[in-house]
Amino acid sequence: MANLKRPNANEAVHTSNRSRNVVPMSGLCSRCLDGCKGNCDIWLSSFRGREVLYPGPFGEVTAGADKDYPIDYSHINIHGYAVGARGLLKGVTGTPDTAVFEDVDTETEYGWDKKVPMKVPIFTGALGSTEIARANWEHFAIGAAISGITLVCGENVCGVDPKLQLDKNGKVVESPEMDRRIEIYRKFHEGYGEILVQMNVEDTRLGTAEYVSSKHELETLELKWGQGAKCIGGEIKVNSLERAIELKNRGYIVFPDPTRHDVQEAFKAGAIKEFERHSRLGFVTKEGFLEEVDRLRDIGYKRITLKTGAYSMKELAMAIRYSSEAKIDLLTIDGAPGGTGMSPWPMMNEWGIPTFYLQSMAYDFATKLEKKGMRVPDLAIAGGFADEANAFKALCMGAPYFKAVCMGRGLMIPGMLGKNIQKWLAAGELPKTVSRYGTTVEEIFVTYEELREKYGERIKDIPLGAIGIYTYTQRFRTGMQQIMAGSRNFSLSSISRNDLMALTPESAEVSGIPYIMESYKEEALDILLE
Repeated sequence: MANLKRPNANEAVHTSNRSRNVVPMSGLCSRCLDGCKGNCDIWLSSFRGREVLYPGPFGEVTAGADKDYPIDYSHINIHGYAVGARGLLKGVTGTPDTAVFEDVDTETEYGWDKKVPMKVPIFTGALGSTEIARANWEHFAIGAAISGITLVCGENVCGVDPKLQLDKNGKVVESPEMDRRIEIYRKFHEGYGEILVQMNVEDTRLGTAEYVSSKHELETLELKWGQGAKCIGGEIKVNSLERAIELKNRGYIVFPDPTRHDVQEAFKAGAIKEFERHSRLGFVTKEGFLEEVDRLRDIGYKRITLKTGAYSMKELAMAIRYSSEAKIDLLTIDGAPGGTGMSPWPMMNEWGIPTFYLQSMAYDFATKLEKKGMRVPDLAIAGGFADEANAFKALCMGAPYFKAVCMGRGLMIPGMLGKNIQKWLAAGELPKTVSRYGTTVEEIFVTYEELREKYGERIKDIPLGAIGIYTYTQRFRTGMQQIMAGSRNFSLSSISRNDLMALTPESAEVSGIPYIMESYKEEALDILLE
């Protein structure tokens, strides 16, 4: 088998090979020339060092690792049937007139006791302290709200707020950036989905949970063990020495150390152009986790969710078992390689359990826990999803435990594009890829008139990035309805693993989904040989 990725060169970190012939294992050019003018990873790292670990430019890109794993969701196909209509409203009989794909119900819900409904079974990835999340927040937040899906406000938002105010004990008393994020979502929230604020080590120390509870009365908080893009804490970059020192004084780890004289001199000389702010690694114990959940409920939170990453099978078992005991409302399991606004590129490609394998393990663990007599918390899967077909496969593969799919870059792209269309319209610089559909908002966005009919004068407060997200989720919903109708499922509650077939013996072995040559074979032979 060939190398599953091409090492030592990638557009994400602005590197490439000089030669067309490359050693598969190392990524080195087969003929490395003394005098080469670039531009592989090793070449660039020889004078830019640690900068080459990260996709860039920071704040302008999101990145997804491109390692080609042996098995993914493309190795599974969806069954279609010529008869049947499961999941119709009670009392409705399936006929060609009642089993219409536009009537398929794509709504889902999650929660231990108090459920949160969503209009489609997707929600955003964590949009936290990265610049791309801050700059696009209005588009992301309003887009999620009008689409009826949950929005995740990621870790460290208070901690990096330039206008953060702390009391004498180092606890948050004012965070205008956090206030802005919550208020923007709430302005258009209509009862579907919710806003989740994430907590990591620094957020806990700063008292973020207490602040958002007392000031905003949020019902839900999300604890974070990690994500699929990396196995270390979150990081961002800053290009100001003063800002780097400020973040170090707030308790963050900052590299290189902005308080060192040699580092300050290198920054003044122009050699060091950016600083990295890192979060700390968490240390999970069962007792500590259960105590923290109890503490947050005592503060006033009605729902607690958990996000975990692509750690080993042992940590996955911990997440599912501890979540069951703590009555966690939603456990999101994020597989490798994930997407990022700022994660180390080598780590994104080379660490962690890929999503397909991780979900297969999670399903196996969930069934074992249920057989033990324990309730399995509602689950969500994340890590590389960008369309309704693979989302449907994941929901079927994880049925009945998985209620939704978390999508990072797939939901960010429509928001960023809508924002840019707004800029291009204002500047009179629409690219031909857009202008071929029209030169006005009404012509470009197929959902604009629908939204104007619904919101009236408030349409002027909905940015085009939000309309982009809404338009994408409507395409997602329609595509999901078509797939579900074809598999004769008219609500998500009726889907099952029987609606899938494995295209390869390997994918069947990993997932437990029947191999295509065995799926429904007994039923077929019964019909054939009766």
